[in-house]
Amino acid sequence: MEQKTTNWVKIAESAADFSWQPNQMCIVRAAGKTITIAQHNDQLFAFAHKCPHASGIMADGTIDALGNIVCPLHRYRFSMQNGRNSSGEGYYLKIYPVKTDDSGVYIGLNSTGFFNF
Repeated sequence: MEQKTTNWVKIAESAADFSWQPNQMCIVRAAGKTITIAQHNDQLFAFAHKCPHASGIMADGTIDALGNIVCPLHRYRFSMQNGRNSSGEGYYLKIYPVKTDDSGVYIGLNSTGFFNF
């Protein structure tokens, strides 16, 4: 049985360091992965770069009033907190934990082996 561990990868000194688009999202790279960062209600969220349905670039979408990320292609909505498809199509958006402290902003990436993220 493989044991998963969370590797915390620093992506910025603070949220002010991100190149925010007007929709309060941006794209970052962490450990070779392209990840979307969003800011909503003073909280940071991290999730997949592309929509699981048709590969729309999530950072080009919007955040609705309920805090769902809305894909720009077909308007599928996903919870930024748990990745569930809230518009009913049955897809799941990969999410990543985010933590912020005095030393910076970090994304948690799961590792199942020596080099597997």
